[in-house]
Amino acid sequence: MGQYQPAQLKQYNPDAIARYYFYRPWLALGRLLRIIWSIAGFVLSLKWDEWQNQVEQNKGKRATQLRELLTRLGPTFIKVGQALSTRPDLIRKDFLEELVKLQDQLPPFDNDQAYQIIETELDRSIYECFSELSPKPVAAASLGQVYRGRLLSGEEVAVKVQRPNLRPVITRDLYLMRWAASWLAPWLPLNLGHDLTLIVDEFGTKLFEEIDYINEGRNAEKFASNFHDDPHVKVPAIYWRYTNTRVLTLEWINGFKLTDTKSIREAGLDPEAIIQVGVTSGLQQLLEHGFFHADPHPGNLFAVPDGRMAYIDFGMMDQLEETTKESLVDALVHLVNKDYIDLAEDFVKLGFLTPDTNITPIVPALEAVLGNAIGKNVGDFNFRTITDEFSELMYEYPFRVPAKFALIIRSLVTQEGIALSLNPNFKIVEVAYPYVARRLLTGESPALRRRLLNVLFKDGKFQWQRLENLIAIARTDGNFDVLPTAKLGFQFLLSEEGKFLRRQLVLALTEDDRLHTEEVQRLWNLVKDDLPPNRLLDVAIGFLTEISKESVAAILPKATSVTSFTGNKSPNK
Repeated sequence: MGQYQPAQLKQYNPDAIARYYFYRPWLALGRLLRIIWSIAGFVLSLKWDEWQNQVEQNKGKRATQLRELLTRLGPTFIKVGQALSTRPDLIRKDFLEELVKLQDQLPPFDNDQAYQIIETELDRSIYECFSELSPKPVAAASLGQVYRGRLLSGEEVAVKVQRPNLRPVITRDLYLMRWAASWLAPWLPLNLGHDLTLIVDEFGTKLFEEIDYINEGRNAEKFASNFHDDPHVKVPAIYWRYTNTRVLTLEWINGFKLTDTKSIREAGLDPEAIIQVGVTSGLQQLLEHGFFHADPHPGNLFAVPDGRMAYIDFGMMDQLEETTKESLVDALVHLVNKDYIDLAEDFVKLGFLTPDTNITPIVPALEAVLGNAIGKNVGDFNFRTITDEFSELMYEYPFRVPAKFALIIRSLVTQEGIALSLNPNFKIVEVAYPYVARRLLTGESPALRRRLLNVLFKDGKFQWQRLENLIAIARTDGNFDVLPTAKLGFQFLLSEEGKFLRRQLVLALTEDDRLHTEEVQRLWNLVKDDLPPNRLLDVAIGFLTEISKESVAAILPKATSVTSFTGNKSPNK
């Protein structure tokens, strides 16, 4: 770290931090002793329960004790508790339920200190910025607290103020965690698949991003840009003139927490519609934008009176590479089609299995766990069940959860939990399947079109039933329109990229020495109600004016060959 003090470190750098404390061990020793003393006391309490046969009797008491212990140890340990609250594979269920309270039920820090931080960061007095500011915080979280205020120009705002002395505290704790991880890892019964210090480093990187409010403001604007055409998602505006590293001023959101079902219903809002928005926008983040909200707990999601869903708190975000997004869609396709060999290979691509893993014994295990989940009772599929069952697999096979996917799993499980609190009968597939089907059928990118072909063809044969299923599922999504999708399909067929599909469709229509008119008729019956003649005529005229002579020329030889071929094959039809 050289000349840098912990408070000056802008990005997480484990080597620089280690160098700083190596020459100043006395700065970390007192903190280490306090941590060891606190954790040892808790572990002894658990052991005492075992010796006295009171484990069941004291479960609730110990869960509360753990939450209070992490709260006393401060922001870094609160964040650890929050991360563990979404890991049923590592933490007991009774502890999980208590650790969830760490999300937004935390004590605030001194009000005078908060006001002083605002004035220091913004380099002006409170009265030069705000015409009103609440005398006490309206919410307190692990890294900061929020005040409700009004700018001199009249806009109602939320003012987020970081806890004092946060960066040095976090830096010291991360140093001690990393040091402990280096010698504790071999003794812990965790199948993490990689060095425990790498997990601490990933945690440290994310934590440093989260305590930079300028970074959070940029995240909010990027997120808002991704959803600027979506009338169902609300993102608060950032007021940059009143924002700095430790103070963030953003538009105040008037709304109801998604867990406040009573207020949502009283406002005349439909919880089902809010769920639909939440799940669909979550899938869009993962499969379309690749930029996702990694901390969608109930305190960060609001139902707005106009029916929109608002996201707040953009400190914990992550970005997926294009290849990862494509592999995720692949995995979904293979899961739906029950292609477990391909699914195991997807897990290798996504980093859940190392490239040298022998997947042969893993395939039947995947089939046993996932086959049941998406089998006959597809409606009963839920992420919590899958993560619970999958955690058992992790101890038998060399699975690991890459840090990025720990965030994704946390995001999905949390959103599903919120949806279930609004509607106990909520089934995530009823929203997710139609969305994925619509995305595949509209095929906006070459990658998605390739995945559609993977769905429609198996062992070189066209799967008519799968196309029927996809269209039927997609039609349950209110945003799906058959006609534009059909138009996109024809444009693709006429393109150079569609050459393979043209050939395959000719083969599919004439497969097994017969014309597949029954299958085509079934497809027509499925979509005909969505295709009234006047709409068909309008689209046909528009389509004909758009396509080029070259495109027509490209497909005409195919069309004539189909005519002659089918004429020879089945004169009676």
